[in-house]
Amino acid sequence: MSATDDYDYLFKIVLIGDSGVGKSNLLLRFHKNEFNGGQRETIGVEFATKTIEFDNVHVKAQVWDTAGQERYRAVTSAFYRGSLGALLVYDITRHDSFRNAERWLSELREYAGEDCIVMLVGNKSDLRHLRAVSAEEAKAFSENSRLSFIETSAKDSTNVETAFTRIIKEIYHRRKHDSVKPKNPIVLPQKVEEDKKKSCCRFS
Repeated sequence: MSATDDYDYLFKIVLIGDSGVGKSNLLLRFHKNEFNGGQRETIGVEFATKTIEFDNVHVKAQVWDTAGQERYRAVTSAFYRGSLGALLVYDITRHDSFRNAERWLSELREYAGEDCIVMLVGNKSDLRHLRAVSAEEAKAFSENSRLSFIETSAKDSTNVETAFTRIIKEIYHRRKHDSVKPKNPIVLPQKVEEDKKKSCCRFS
């Protein structure tokens, strides 16, 4: 496979959830196997790409970290469009972030459609001694909403690779007979592209 033809499928995946639940660190852990304990809140949007191989195919995941703060929601809504998968992240030590998952899911369905595959992710499992959301409560919500569910820790890397790999494989197996074509670019509206250049970091 040549350098210009290094993947078979391109999947857009978004990280959604309240500010401070650890979305950026999940992305950093998945992409670079790093953790930044002093990481600032995301402004605008960040994204990274990573190619994984399974079933004799190469899948490039383009993962977008949409900001959780309310004042950016008008910007991030544009980034839901075209998403094939989403990690809906909450902080297991903050019940409010879990309660807000339903609102995030509703917004995702509105902009990305019902076919977008969603995984509910309870992050910061390393802080289980401060747990405010039980695994049973989260499982009940995920089953009722037809989502898969996993708990992760971006800090100690628990289940991070598993979460991303699992949703990528689920997208692939559901869509391998559909027209998810490689090399199809994800085109950003000009204003969003300008905002992204001004206000985000890009991992590469």
